[in-house]
Amino acid sequence: MQTYRHPVAGDTVTVHVPQTREDLDQFAAWWQEADRRGPIALDTETSGLDLYSAGYRLRTVQLGDAHTAWVIHWERGGHFRAYALAALTRVRRFLIHNAAFDWLVVDQHASTPMESLAPRTRDTAVIARLLDPRGPQEGGLGAALKPLSAHYVDPSAPDTQGDLTATFRSLGLTKATGFAGIDLGHPIYNLYAGLDVVLTARLYPRLMAELDRLNVRGRLVEYEHEIARLCALMQRRGMVLDTPYTKGLDATLHEEAEAFAAKAARYGVTSVNSNKQIAEALLGMGETLTDRTAGGALKVDKAVLLAMADLDLRWERLGTRTPNPLAEAVLRSKRAGKWRSAYVGTFLETVDPSGRVHPNIQPLAARTGRMSVTRPALQTLPSSDQMIRRCLLADEGHVMISTDFQAVEMRVLAALASVRRMTEGFQSGGSDFDIHMFTAQLIKGESATQYDRKIFKGAGFSKVYGGGVTTAARQTGAAEADMARAFAEYDRAFPEIKRASVRWQREARATGMVTVSATGRRMPLDRDRAYAVVNYQCQSAARDLLGQAMLNAEAAGVGHLMRLPIHDELLASAPAADAQEVAREFEKAMTMSLFGVPIVATADVGRRSWGSLYGADF
Repeated sequence: MQTYRHPVAGDTVTVHVPQTREDLDQFAAWWQEADRRGPIALDTETSGLDLYSAGYRLRTVQLGDAHTAWVIHWERGGHFRAYALAALTRVRRFLIHNAAFDWLVVDQHASTPMESLAPRTRDTAVIARLLDPRGPQEGGLGAALKPLSAHYVDPSAPDTQGDLTATFRSLGLTKATGFAGIDLGHPIYNLYAGLDVVLTARLYPRLMAELDRLNVRGRLVEYEHEIARLCALMQRRGMVLDTPYTKGLDATLHEEAEAFAAKAARYGVTSVNSNKQIAEALLGMGETLTDRTAGGALKVDKAVLLAMADLDLRWERLGTRTPNPLAEAVLRSKRAGKWRSAYVGTFLETVDPSGRVHPNIQPLAARTGRMSVTRPALQTLPSSDQMIRRCLLADEGHVMISTDFQAVEMRVLAALASVRRMTEGFQSGGSDFDIHMFTAQLIKGESATQYDRKIFKGAGFSKVYGGGVTTAARQTGAAEADMARAFAEYDRAFPEIKRASVRWQREARATGMVTVSATGRRMPLDRDRAYAVVNYQCQSAARDLLGQAMLNAEAAGVGHLMRLPIHDELLASAPAADAQEVAREFEKAMTMSLFGVPIVATADVGRRSWGSLYGADF
């Protein structure tokens, strides 16, 4: 038996690393006794993060409580795997920090399906995010184990990660290659592995005490663990990659980036990533630049360049000015390069041996609880894109189905702020109700035009997202004067929105600048951006409607067909013969009521590719 000792919060904790069958018998006796006392912390060490990649290895499985940890060398096989597997299968309750990763690791590499493990798990990272969802850069603790342990357990909680990184360097390894390359018996490696479960075991009761102190609803904790489970299941299923198409698109995007970069060079911009060169060239072409960055440089960000190129956020012509050719060349070169590296390249890097990609779905990615999809960040794709989405396919014999909430932002706003006339419109207008034309006609009369609809749509979304007149005018292409009048008219038509904002801000200031969502989610506000409270309330409620829809879909028997949650959309892969019936089930799952406002959804059935839902022909 290799044994290590380390101080934690005034105690000496012990890390055991079994070497023999007799040592493993001691481990078995320990976990059986510990299991009777309470939950056991669980963690794994692996060869990296891309757990579906070829050659991926599970190296260690470690279990522990507040005083003792056991590091089992799974990689050694034989009895080591058998004893670890017995614990994974039979322990009644586990504590895991960032559980989804370990669920998927043991599911894929340790013959323990996550359907068995997830119901027995409490995730300390999920609980921490419910206490404070902010990252360190936003003034919060974040959800990493070491900072949380330093705050709740021991201010001098050991930074074994730093020690391990230094060890990697001393061995000629990098952080990326170190976990795969370090010797299994290295003392720092084993101490690092063992201390993480000790810290997790000590962190859990402190977090639970904070939940009680702050009156966070127990049902919300249960709900978030269920959402985490569904997201991990979707990640495990993954999506089929059309590899030949993706490789061809990689070459096309490379050519496009180079062609538009060459066009920009004709205007004196030798690097489309040099804001200084772009600003100087645009000024030389007679353009006016007024906004500046925090560092004092002239702004030439995407919003500025889109306006100069006469493009809206969907990259469609606004028709408000002559497009600036340099602005458009820079935009298109940068977009092609970004799409190649961020999406297409990542697909090709992470595709598993069976031809599937497994996007990482983060169920608690923002203060509001909004979900995101990373590696690649598919939720950042423009809503009109078909080219990147064409890379991803439904299963063989299946088609893609997209079910999307209809005007959910405005419906949630009407519900949460009790906006009377807006609510009446939603209640009487049916599933095809157009809230923006309704607003235009309410204010302008039956003769309201499409231009009126556009500016009132901009005003409405600004109420939800917290944008101002200038931003709304730029995004819609409307004149600022028209948009300013629309804002004022919007407030007169729907006074409840401003009253709700004032009330929510007042309540937040009385509770340390924390606003609480309709489901009980705590969302800290920045003191200088208290107006964002409307956005936080609406975004959080919309996210939880999507989460509830996912649970409804599972209860209806179609949850196994879900592939991705994207904004207000659920993407599914369903057998072609059953597609229409499945689409109806998803519509039912996403239809509900929020404080009397009907929440409705529409399902679209495509062909085999995700892109077919956006115009692709396959």
